[in-house]
Amino acid sequence: MASDIRYLLGTSRLLLVSNRLPFTVRVDSKGQVALSPSTGGLATGMRSLLEEGVATWAGWPGLSEEAAGDLKGSITKALQQRNVIPVWLTSKEIEGYYEGFCNSTIWPLFHYFIERASFDKDYWTWYREVNEKFADVVARSYRRGDIVWVHDYHLMLLPSMLRERLGDDVPMGFFLHIPFPSFEVFRQLPWREEVLRGLLGADLIGFHTYDYMNYFLESVRRILGIEHYLGELKYGERSIKVDVFPMGVDFNRLRAASMSEAVTKKFNELTQRLGSVKVIFSIDRLDYTKGLPERLRAFKRFLEKYPEYRGKVSYIFVVSPSRERVEEYARLKREINELVSEINGQFSTLEWTPVIYMRRFVPDDELLALYRLADVALITPLRDGMNLVAKEYVAANVNRNGVLIVSEGAGAASELVEAIVVNPNDYEGVADAIKRALEMSDYERTNRMASLEGRVSSYDVSAWSYDFLASLLNFKKVQAAEMEEAITRRLTGVQLSMVISSFIASRGRILFLDYDGTLVPMAPFFWMARPDDELLSLLSALASKPNTKVVVVTSRSRTSIESMLGGVKNIDMAAENGGWIYMDGRWVQGVSNVDTSWKQEVIKVLTAFTKRTPGSYVEEKDFSVTWHYRNVPGELGSARANELMDLLSRFIAVHPNLAVVKAPMAIEVRLAGLSKSRAAMNWLSRGNYDFIFAAGDSGDDEDLFASLPQGSVTVKVGYGPSKAKYYVPSPNELRQVLEKLAEA
Repeated sequence: MASDIRYLLGTSRLLLVSNRLPFTVRVDSKGQVALSPSTGGLATGMRSLLEEGVATWAGWPGLSEEAAGDLKGSITKALQQRNVIPVWLTSKEIEGYYEGFCNSTIWPLFHYFIERASFDKDYWTWYREVNEKFADVVARSYRRGDIVWVHDYHLMLLPSMLRERLGDDVPMGFFLHIPFPSFEVFRQLPWREEVLRGLLGADLIGFHTYDYMNYFLESVRRILGIEHYLGELKYGERSIKVDVFPMGVDFNRLRAASMSEAVTKKFNELTQRLGSVKVIFSIDRLDYTKGLPERLRAFKRFLEKYPEYRGKVSYIFVVSPSRERVEEYARLKREINELVSEINGQFSTLEWTPVIYMRRFVPDDELLALYRLADVALITPLRDGMNLVAKEYVAANVNRNGVLIVSEGAGAASELVEAIVVNPNDYEGVADAIKRALEMSDYERTNRMASLEGRVSSYDVSAWSYDFLASLLNFKKVQAAEMEEAITRRLTGVQLSMVISSFIASRGRILFLDYDGTLVPMAPFFWMARPDDELLSLLSALASKPNTKVVVVTSRSRTSIESMLGGVKNIDMAAENGGWIYMDGRWVQGVSNVDTSWKQEVIKVLTAFTKRTPGSYVEEKDFSVTWHYRNVPGELGSARANELMDLLSRFIAVHPNLAVVKAPMAIEVRLAGLSKSRAAMNWLSRGNYDFIFAAGDSGDDEDLFASLPQGSVTVKVGYGPSKAKYYVPSPNELRQVLEKLAEA
């Protein structure tokens, strides 16, 4: 697969950026520099690309500038010879950025340990400054044509910083290796908006699971107000793709190594030493997210509940030391020691030890032998981005005689469906799962493992990286095509000059302008979208120009739009898409002989939906009723909207005089004859206009665009497919266009 990636990249270089490098730097007592390969899926999967010069890697060497001292130059040279670029950090930067914001803020928050998260402003300052340092180093190392791939939570501000330095043409991806939390958790972060905007500098943003992706999209919608369509966002003038890429392991390497002579020898030694005892195995870094005390309590419950297994099952419990000088990690270590002592003290015999506790680094040969040996792998973190240990176990279980138990809190659970999935806090459930695994028939065990093996082998770390990079490059082509079309359709430059010239030369002019999302940005509640003094002055100036008619055509109620624009002289208005018409200084009803008795029944339905959909609300107008769900969490809002549309479609089947319209984050039931195109005829039929201008952002405006005479200037506000001839990205840019017309 590495050759496939080389073919995919062509002449381009892959510029990888992560906090840590694929090599561990060591300095011996004689001052000699030694580099040893780092473990981990990313380093393993990309190392061949480094060795062949296809990729360059930038990151922190793992020791401070002060610790490197006079050896900094020789370390840098040794790394550069391996296509690695060091980003040197001072001890203060490491403390504030790495130990501080990364591990004391983001790590606990994104793993749902909110009470452990520290929201220290100084930590945030260090995080931002170190991301800037990374950006400077990467920008200096960048060569035209490079493909940039940024990794993980340490560098979430880096994509936008690099985008500012390198421009929009650079293909840039970002992958998050830990969970992205739900909106309710993520919004606890004081710097949530800056983090999201930092990530949106990338062209492709990848996550392990659909849950993480959806949580991210929900946060973008709720915090930045940016909607997505099938995982695609519009941010400024750029499209951004958000997708799922479940990371794999180097299956072939692990499988081959597991069958090697050294591992087989170790496996035989362990088998002889343990005899006929069944083996449960786990390996974790010492961390509160891994659910280590919970797992020990579940194993204790297993021995209590099923005493027939005492003396027949041992749990090899491996924990790699991590940050033991930090008090909470030291506390966790003490808790684990106490639990192991309690279990062994209560259940052990002279011939049998229930928990074999190993608190040390385990060499690869020994680890692979333990994977082969384990009858059950008990992988039950409280929360984990993916958990590659589960996949390593599948790759190393060469005889297909093991059973994988995995926590529903691990990203791997959504992918490895043949595993036994448990709640790590349900000690009874985990105890029962262990018994089920131990008693599973050979037929079921073999078939489960064979299915897992097929999945893990077919989407290994090389397939994962190829998939991500191919998606990035393909989307960059889509992005380029969109940008090329945008250049020709955007109402600016030559196009705007032509429109202004046509405006000046015309004898009769009319402008149809939508309100929400067009003249003013969308707001959480319709009554919040008030016009500022500049907009009011602009509309007045336009309407005061000779032979110029300004008409605001909106789905708002008459009362609502009048409260917003009633003080502007000389403008006309159409409320409720023509239900009310304001011209010649007075309001007239745009429809006649209207029966609105249906509204009470509709309001009853919408009110019921509102009660069970927090954040939604109902707006009653004279000829329509609208259910707004802009402030509802994305998945709930979409689900309720689909349910409501289905219900209302059946309702209007017996009310042919009504229509159900799905607007941006709203559903409206209204009289079928109401439309902006019909409303516009009230003016077009009474005047002779050789310059017609229309601007809007919704489906109602699309109907108006389609109905206007050929040669009309139609403008879509925002991105996406449209019948309009031109587009502008935002209400602010439309205002600039209108200012040019007012000055003409």
